[in-house]
Amino acid sequence: MTSPKPKTVQTMKPETAAKKLGVLFSATPAEFQAGVVSRDELNELQSKPPAWLTDLRRNGPHPKQVVAAKLGVSVSGLIRGGITEPLTTAEIDALKAENPAWLERERTVQAETRKEALRLKQR
Repeated sequence: MTSPKPKTVQTMKPETAAKKLGVLFSATPAEFQAGVVSRDELNELQSKPPAWLTDLRRNGPHPKQVVAAKLGVSVSGLIRGGITEPLTTAEIDALKAENPAWLERERTVQAETRKEALRLKQR
């Protein structure tokens, strides 16, 4: 009979952890960027976020996936609209208030895409 192997700690790169946390990696603190993140540490960050994480989630700068979701468009739609850099919450709110033609068009495209996906799913 062999004895069970000791459980190894599952770790990930800080870039991966930042993506899972929904924040821009380059905006995270240096100590977060420098090391590896264990699964337990990630769970702890998600359940009890420190001040820096709460602030990043609230004010940004946000990664493109979060910007797209907040604007109600796809990441491709952001690029077509000329948005290639991370945006802060204030910049996103200003874009929503301005409601440029490209944003309106991309929201329509996104709504039609969702409607079509739902239709295909119901078949």
